[in-house]
Amino acid sequence: MAHFIETRATLVTDAIEGLLAASGGRLARLDGDPGIRVVLRAEIDTGKVAVISGGGSGHEPAHAGFVGPGMLSAAVCGDVFASPSVDAVLAGILAVTGPAGCLLIIKNYAGDRLNFGLAAERARALGKTVETVIVADDIALPDAKQPRGVAGTLFVHKVAGHAAEAGAPLERVAALARRVAASAQSLGIAVSTATIPGSPRSERLAEGQAELGLGIHGEPGAERITLPKASDLARLMTERFSATGPLALLVNNLGSATALEMQVLTQAVLATELGQRVRLLLGPAPLMTALDMHGASLSILPLDDDLEAALLAPVPLPAWPGAVRIAPPVLRPIPEGLAGEAFTPSRDPVAAARIAAVTGALIAAEGALNALDAKVGDGDTGTTFAGAARAVEADLDRLPQADPAALCRALAERIGRAVGGSSGVLASIFFAATATSLADGASWPDALAQGVARVRDYGGAGPGDRTLLDALIPALDALKSGGLDAASAAARAGAAATARMDHAATGRSSYLAAADLAGVEDPGAAGVAAAFEALAAAR
Repeated sequence: MAHFIETRATLVTDAIEGLLAASGGRLARLDGDPGIRVVLRAEIDTGKVAVISGGGSGHEPAHAGFVGPGMLSAAVCGDVFASPSVDAVLAGILAVTGPAGCLLIIKNYAGDRLNFGLAAERARALGKTVETVIVADDIALPDAKQPRGVAGTLFVHKVAGHAAEAGAPLERVAALARRVAASAQSLGIAVSTATIPGSPRSERLAEGQAELGLGIHGEPGAERITLPKASDLARLMTERFSATGPLALLVNNLGSATALEMQVLTQAVLATELGQRVRLLLGPAPLMTALDMHGASLSILPLDDDLEAALLAPVPLPAWPGAVRIAPPVLRPIPEGLAGEAFTPSRDPVAAARIAAVTGALIAAEGALNALDAKVGDGDTGTTFAGAARAVEADLDRLPQADPAALCRALAERIGRAVGGSSGVLASIFFAATATSLADGASWPDALAQGVARVRDYGGAGPGDRTLLDALIPALDALKSGGLDAASAAARAGAAATARMDHAATGRSSYLAAADLAGVEDPGAAGVAAAFEALAAAR
């Protein structure tokens, strides 16, 4: 898998330089030994307890992204997925620890425990006051003797950092950190493993599979499952947690899950029984990631007043999402003026059967049309057509089926409201113009042709431009003389012809080279062909 890197050998150092450049002077690093990679605050207050964490790189923004007032004093960065050395950790301790002492926050991995632990002992031998806390929040393997430290570690960073910033003594900072570490719980889910820049991804999951409880270095999970829909996944995951009372919930993007997916998962989690007890939400955001892993993790923390205040306290760190109190969604009524025409429902069995046939065909073709559009566009033509079809299908019994002109006006209104982008607007224009022509006494073929004329006027496309018009225009021409069977055949031939067109005049296909278009039908034209085939079969 390709990555934006200079060389693998300098990856972490280069990344730290980029982080510092973007910090506006807020962050600094230790200099003098390329093997010691410590990010620290540019201004250190040694009169307060220093809070230090770190570990292997590849989890950004953790840990260096959380260096700043109210969180970490320093982060010690190892190689990708590898613990930093004892000397690097010791250098971090010595750089930021004053008379108030320091707290080391250590994720529960053997390398981190050993290297941070020995560094703590050496620092104590040099006269520094050092306390440690080990975080083992992963509940994926309930019988594990050494549970992993994962995203719940960030709760510890925030609470300990808040106490230290407030001037609390080391004993208090450490006690709070240990209390949070003991009660935080985390569980992850992913549909792909992590990647190390410069190395191929390990593809151990088949399409549609997910791994529940895998580690942040790509370690195998507790179980492999078929990925369920978001609501079922949320229930499956939240049922694994054991906590009572009000909670903080941290929703963590493990690397490459989209914002859209993360928002859906967040909503699904909040709708569960556990979600009903969430008082504070952090995220969804990439906080402790795993290099391209397409997945998410949930972390919870039982709350009391002190912990809630610590999590709510703002910090000037771009990577930290802040905590928000859960509140009911604010809903406002749709403004007046959008209601449009009020239609009187009427029944026409033939019209109803034809509408049902077309909507059913477009819904069934969703996947195939999306697959075509993925080759020449943005992959959503099938979803757009199916969305319009579902909107019409849902209102079928409320449509003025027996009044052709009113029926077309109703279709224009329903589709225009249900479908965004240019497709919805053009469909509305088509049916609105058809309705006007029908109301003036035109026949169906002539009225539909007038609808096409308006689409051409506003959309700017015409025959041969590799759009749905290449199927629609010949279909309507054939309809005038040969009926629905001829129209269906003409639409299908027109759609097939688009695969031989090497240029598109409009839409996203217009940005593609001829070689990318060759042999691929225009998805809009294919959708029109499917609609006419359904019409012909419905008679």
